Amino acid sequence: MDNNQAILNFIGIARRASKIVSGQDKLLSEIRSGKVHFLFIASDSGKATQKKFTDKSNYYHVPVNNMYTKAVLSNAIGMKRTIIGISDRGMAKKLVELTDNNKGE
Repeated sequence: MDNNQAILNFIGIARRASKIVSGQDKLLSEIRSGKVHFLFIASDSGKATQKKFTDKSNYYHVPVNNMYTKAVLSNAIGMKRTIIGISDRGMAKKLVELTDNNKGE
């Protein structure tokens, strides 16, 4: 299994474990309160949305990944979403490792 598929499978596992946060307002609130530890932003989301969440993530030191489209992210979790936050620290750490490995390919 390639690394991309491993990342997407892991997002699905996080969804089934109820460890994802979605919805813009809820995500902003959870990022501010330190409850989101990793963030996926769809590469085809709007410029304003990308900027808002990238800036917020940088300020609160939340790693961001934007290499997947809305369709790919939505398919991974089984619901239409543009932005997905991971609320579990251990899962976020594993996703950081997987995405760092993916950049090296």
